[in-house]
Amino acid sequence: MFAAYHKHSPKQRLRLDGAFVRAQPAHLLATFFGSGLLRPASGTWGTLAGLFVYLVLSPFLGPWFWLALCFLTFFLGAWACEVAGRNCGVHDHGSFVIDEVFAIWLVLLVTPESFTWQLAAFAAFRFFDIVKLPPASFCDREMRNGYGVMLDDAFAALYAIALIRACVWLVG
Repeated sequence: MFAAYHKHSPKQRLRLDGAFVRAQPAHLLATFFGSGLLRPASGTWGTLAGLFVYLVLSPFLGPWFWLALCFLTFFLGAWACEVAGRNCGVHDHGSFVIDEVFAIWLVLLVTPESFTWQLAAFAAFRFFDIVKLPPASFCDREMRNGYGVMLDDAFAALYAIALIRACVWLVG
């Protein structure tokens, strides 16, 4: 389950840098403007970058905008991860965090607008992204392309949404 996080995993061994990010737009998007280069735990940094963007922009943008942006980011992210993965030789490099950004936006879209709930959404998503329950584990393991990169986080987001909504329902 945690093989991708081992220091000898190709996802961790190959270090990408700013030159890779700047080489073409797909690399810039896949790493979400370089936030995926931060170590350790680049997925957490990418999720935090997505959370920050959401918190800054959400007072000005409605839910339909975020839904459209999630839709667009899913497809652009799949393309970007496909291109960047081909160029660096690792189909789902740890520095590719556009999938985390897309997924946290999806979770936040249906999370109550309080910092406590948003923090809970962040924690729930990170948990499900790391443990990769089925079918996320299938996408991560078998779909070795940009759509696999994006889909495993989409499923993690759905699990996080279910948990958050259940907690909201229980709390009232």
